[in-house]
Amino acid sequence: MAEKMNVESFSLDHTQVKAPYVRLVGVTTGANGDNVYKYDIRFKQPNQEHMDMPGLHSIEHLMAENIRNHLDNVLDIGPMGCQTGFYLTVFNNDSYEDVLNALEKTFHDVLQAKEVPACNEEQCGWAANHSLEGAQAIAEKMLNGKDEWRQVFAEKA
Repeated sequence: MAEKMNVESFSLDHTQVKAPYVRLVGVTTGANGDNVYKYDIRFKQPNQEHMDMPGLHSIEHLMAENIRNHLDNVLDIGPMGCQTGFYLTVFNNDSYEDVLNALEKTFHDVLQAKEVPACNEEQCGWAANHSLEGAQAIAEKMLNGKDEWRQVFAEKA
């Protein structure tokens, strides 16, 4: 196992996980007692597959806009640089079930979308780099693997 590092995900053995999954990365308590919960939402198997940028970019817009309709206290949802997943941060909501339910509803919203929100030069830094169809394919695959979301690690042979 690699040495413990400052970034939690750098200490995670990516060869032992099995996507798709939703994993609580950690909880940080602020000076005033607020708790911030960070989740690893892994869409693709690390080092074997990744999301293409237009689809990833569009599902980012769609999830950022829609998850807030289903989950209170969302701070942010953003893609991983490796293009295999997203990080979701919420505050003062310690319910893993709430997160799973909100994600499921959000992915259904993606499948029902007719357009990508904020997909224009005024609201987006790379408006030409979007694919609604790509985002919907990513969401559909994630929903098809919903029964696996709770299992982070591959079973040992």
